[in-house]
Parts: sequence; C-alpha cells; structure tokens
Amino acid sequence: MPNYNDLAREFKKFSEKLALSSKKQFSGSTPPEIFVGRKDYPRVYTGILSPIEHGDTESFSSPEAWFKKQASIQEILDYRQRLIYSRFKTNVKTPHNNKMVSALNQVAMSSKSLSAEFSLHKAPRFSIIKEPSVPIIGNPAPLKSIKLQENPKIHAKVDYTTGDERLKASDAIKILYKNQIEISNITKILSAGLLGLKSNRKMVPTRWAITATDDTLSKDMLKKIREFNELNDILVFHGEYLGNHYEILLLPNKFEFEVIEIASKNLDKNNLGIWQDYEGFYGRKTYAKDVTGAYYVNRLALCEYLLSQKKQCSCIFFREVKPSYTSPLGVGILRELSRAVFQKQPEKFQTIQEAINHIQTRLTIPASLYTQRSKILADYGKQKRLSQWFS
Repeated sequence: MPNYNDLAREFKKFSEKLALSSKKQFSGSTPPEIFVGRKDYPRVYTGILSPIEHGDTESFSSPEAWFKKQASIQEILDYRQRLIYSRFKTNVKTPHNNKMVSALNQVAMSSKSLSAEFSLHKAPRFSIIKEPSVPIIGNPAPLKSIKLQENPKIHAKVDYTTGDERLKASDAIKILYKNQIEISNITKILSAGLLGLKSNRKMVPTRWAITATDDTLSKDMLKKIREFNELNDILVFHGEYLGNHYEILLLPNKFEFEVIEIASKNLDKNNLGIWQDYEGFYGRKTYAKDVTGAYYVNRLALCEYLLSQKKQCSCIFFREVKPSYTSPLGVGILRELSRAVFQKQPEKFQTIQEAINHIQTRLTIPASLYTQRSKILADYGKQKRLSQWFS
C-alpha cells in the first residue's frame, strides 16, 4: 500500500522546485476543490486547494477526468504536488461565524476553475494529510484571507438545491445526481454544509461526505432493485486501473453484496492487507469499517448497472491491490473504474467453479484467498429460491 514517507519526500522536492515554501501570498485558479478534515471534530481544519497558476485547473482535482484520460500515477501526483492547501480552523456546526467560509462556499458550488488571491499567515510546509479516501493532499498553510477574482459558474440545480432550506440533504443529493452533476462535485457541496434543512446544515468532513453521497444514491436505487427479477446467468466483469484490479462475480439470487480486497505484496506478512465487508438483502446498519469508502463506491456502480438491467443478484467484488498502486489517489478513481467495468460485455458461465477458474487466469494471487473468505459463496445454494419451487 502507499508509503506516506516516500510521498512526503517527493512532495518536498517538488515544493522546493516551485519555491512554494516562500509563498505567503499568491494567486491561482482553484480546480475548484475544498477539503474539510476530521481531526478534533467538530473544530476542524477546512480550506481551499489551489495551484499558483491560472486557467483551467480542473484536471488537478477530478477523478472523473483522471480516469477518462487514463492518467498515470505520476501525472496525478504532478497535479497534486502543485496544490497549496490554504486552511483555517472552524467549528463545523457554526461555520458562518468565520468570514472565510463564504468564499469557501462559492468555491464548493463552482463548476469551473475559479481564480482567487490568497494571503497566508505562514508559507506552506512539507507535510501530507493522511486521508486515504481522498486524493493525496500536501503543502498545508494557515490561511489569513482570501479574495475571489471572478464570479463562480454555478449550475442551476446547484443554485436551487443549496438555496432551498426546506429540502432534505438526501433529496438534494438525488436531484443533483439526476441532473448529471458529477459525484465529486456533489461531495464538495455537501461537505461545505450547503445542503439540507436550514436547522440541520453543517459542514461535513470530506471523507464522510464522500461515503454519504455514494451511500445515499445506492440505497435509493436499491428500493427498486429489490423488486426486480433475479439475474438469469452467472456473469463476470473485470478491469484494472493504476494497480487496482477488479474481478466482479454476479450470481442469480436475491440482492447481496460483498467486497473482498487483498494487497498482494503483503501476503508474506501473515496475510496482512486483507479487507472484507458484506451486506444481505436488507442492507447493513453499520459502517463498512474494513473496506471503508471503496465499499460504497463499488456498491453504487453495481446499483447503476442493475437498475439499467432491471435485475437483482448477489455480487462479489474481488479487488487485488497490486504493488504498482503506490500513492493514495482516493476512492473516486475506484468508483470510475467500477462504473467503466460494468459498461463492458460480461463473460457468462454455466457454473461458479468455471467462473472462478477463469477469474484465476487474470489474478496474480490464488483465487482461493477470496473464495474461502466469501460469505456469499459459503451460503449460496443453501436456501431454495422461489424459482426452484415453481420450476
């Protein structure tokens, strides 16, 4: 898995090259991107990320753009190393008491890069924010003041949902999604505390906002999916991006979902680096604390596919994390990879064993490491389905 010490050294070299450590004042175009931390909640660090350059900088921040371009890890790191995280402390429950929050809100709502002038108490320092769910963040600096140099471009539905203080946050998320606002943008708006009933609005740590968005959307889709007929065939989808390899097994059955992740380079260390979470037909009531954010992005991608097919099934995501995945790039790239995988033609099999045997041809580790742990495979076939009673 990613080595933060190596990354910190790489960030330091790049920062010295750009002379970021001498910048107490700068102007640039934020992608736009904000980040709300979790440490010391509810009084947390929050702020805006921006390079010291102007123009279209959306590619510095967007996992959707990275995947579409098939950007390399080094290309993404080049983007992230250029960003200064200008931050300040605020209470998430009373954010409007801080005058800099207004500018942060404008950045969160903007659909395009936004130019601003930043004044810092101190120059950026060489450190990295350790938050694996989000793309790597470095170069933090205490923000003194910020002045926007142009008006943000705000989508009409973003303006509507943020302005309606009688609209629940979950309903606002669904409206934005249906109007094709990218999920990474929905997350920023939710994180800034701009959605929901007036009395409930507060800033949300970015990691929580990412999961809340994916969770809200997939749960809404599952209301319909659970009423669909079961899938007819055993299907396998597969794909890989930046050392993240997925094999996705779909089985004719009522809805169940499972994610098993294995970091292949850790297998010689007493099987460290194995994560697993599961839910049955009626869902789960607790956070998927093992797989964490990736669980919810995978489930959303599956639900989008099942909704398009008007089917339900049991599904297992086998993720092999290869040694080539060397930097934390956030769960957004896993969402986009999972979505893209479901756009491909699936492979069909007569039996589960045939499917597993074929999956093994693309894995570099034994498939049995997954199958022996799978709750879905352990239980599959033990309960009769309605179709068997009436066949």
